[in-house]
Amino acid sequence: MISVIIPAYNEEASITACLQSLCNQTLPRDEYEIIVVDGNSKDSTRELAGEYADEVFIQASKKVGGARNDGILRARGEIVATTDADCIIPPEWLEVIKNDFATYDIAQLYGIVYPIEKGIKNWLSLAGANNFSRLGYYTHTLYYTLGCNTAFDRETFIRVGMYRCIDAGDDLEIARRIRKVGRVKFDSRMRVGFSMRRYRQFGTMKSLYEWFYIISRGGESSRYTYSKRNYK
Repeated sequence: MISVIIPAYNEEASITACLQSLCNQTLPRDEYEIIVVDGNSKDSTRELAGEYADEVFIQASKKVGGARNDGILRARGEIVATTDADCIIPPEWLEVIKNDFATYDIAQLYGIVYPIEKGIKNWLSLAGANNFSRLGYYTHTLYYTLGCNTAFDRETFIRVGMYRCIDAGDDLEIARRIRKVGRVKFDSRMRVGFSMRRYRQFGTMKSLYEWFYIISRGGESSRYTYSKRNYK
């Protein structure tokens, strides 16, 4: 059993497509569960999610890392995978995860992202991020494990203390702790369609600046609200 955890907040415009893609996996549906952890949305996110997910509940912990933790603690799977409510998941995603965990002795697995929206600028932006992931992995200097496309051995994840409940960088920080007790693997076949809406609405440079600003201050900042935002 693989458990897929999806944090969501006011995602009525995106969550149906995300969950439909998850229900269209090459892995049989009885081999995985879908858990949506809702940040007390003010729209119809929970109702829409309930049509596809095995479980939908309101998060008790703070921030997006806390939502993922809440979901993983409720999960039944030995493997837990995380993605975001505005992502589109290719059909082979869970099969790649299952096969990698069966083949390799790993504690965490992550992959690459591609833009859902068309445009050369979007492709170039994420090509840079993917090359950064590859460089960090193969030089053993940084594990750029995005929360929208990563999977864990559930027992190991809980044992190292789970995600920190911070504003940004929780998905990079967890890999450093996982690496101390087990192997972290990168697989470029593990791909997820990534929404560029943050960068289109708020600007690429501004969004990256905010992210780096928060990371440089240990992942927390009262100056920027990076995770919970309303999108047009």
